[in-house]
Amino acid sequence: MRYRDENKVQAIRERAIEMIAKEGLENFSINRLAKAAGVSPATIYIYYKDKEDLITTISIEEGLRMVRATLNGFDPTMPFKDALWLQWKNRAVFNLENSQSAFFFDQLTNSTYREQMLEVTSEEYAKTIGKYVKGAMDNGVIEEMALVTYWSLAFAPLYSLINFHKEGRDLNGKKFELTPAILEQAFNCVIKGLLK
Repeated sequence: MRYRDENKVQAIRERAIEMIAKEGLENFSINRLAKAAGVSPATIYIYYKDKEDLITTISIEEGLRMVRATLNGFDPTMPFKDALWLQWKNRAVFNLENSQSAFFFDQLTNSTYREQMLEVTSEEYAKTIGKYVKGAMDNGVIEEMALVTYWSLAFAPLYSLINFHKEGRDLNGKKFELTPAILEQAFNCVIKGLLK
């Protein structure tokens, strides 16, 4: 039995994320990945059963990495505004510092890989965020609403700004960069809309 070479596994993961982010799922192949990662296709099959197993495994690992990064320092008993601001900052940092992961997740949209990733990541995320949102509703801090409604109101503006940043352009086609001042301004508007 061969030992697990973490350097090779990391190279495979990084190249797979990069290739899928840039070229999409339909253009992804084990042979092209092996060449990009500097390993043989047989090496990839030591670590992954097949292409689907590789993409599913990496999707789940990246999804969990994202969830854990967004929950870094988060406590569901924190004051609502402070906890939401922490989430905004964590999400912005993760997306801006991990652009390949963000583009990788974009490519997973409407795929079975995304569904499998969400089955795992949603459970971890919902345990923490669900408690936080329910506490805010129970304590009269925010209106009663479905978790999906809360998420849409709380985070859609953030992700819209992140997308403009990734594109490097605003609505008028002018250069755009998400700055701390813009982030805070948008957050303040969102928190005013959410609080009772």
